[in-house]
Amino acid sequence: MNDQQYLQHCLATWGSFADTFVQRCAALEEGDPLKQLASACQEAGGDSDSLYAEGPGLVARLFTSFPEFAPTVPRELLWFLGGECLHYLTDEELEAFQRVDEERAAAASRGEIIDLAAARAKLLKGQ
Repeated sequence: MNDQQYLQHCLATWGSFADTFVQRCAALEEGDPLKQLASACQEAGGDSDSLYAEGPGLVARLFTSFPEFAPTVPRELLWFLGGECLHYLTDEELEAFQRVDEERAAAASRGEIIDLAAARAKLLKGQ
């Protein structure tokens, strides 16, 4: 999986997360802060520039203002967004994501594609 494929994978993961978040908030009244955050997450996933610019702030808002929803954020997205989002990952998760990223890069340099889910499961199982 090259960098472009990885980007598309992460955009799709964000899109799925945001769509589910919007669905979970559908019954809330217009103007509800959680519903607004869900909509902002959905809008940010439209392209990589928006996601890079807005994603970390949206994740921080979710984790600080609505911590009960924090577990719904795929851990991989925290790694992908980096920066302050890395603070929400455990040291073990950081190590595992680093190793998977290194394996992905090595495979891409050989022209191979790795199964990210399988690579993550293998590394996390070994902990």
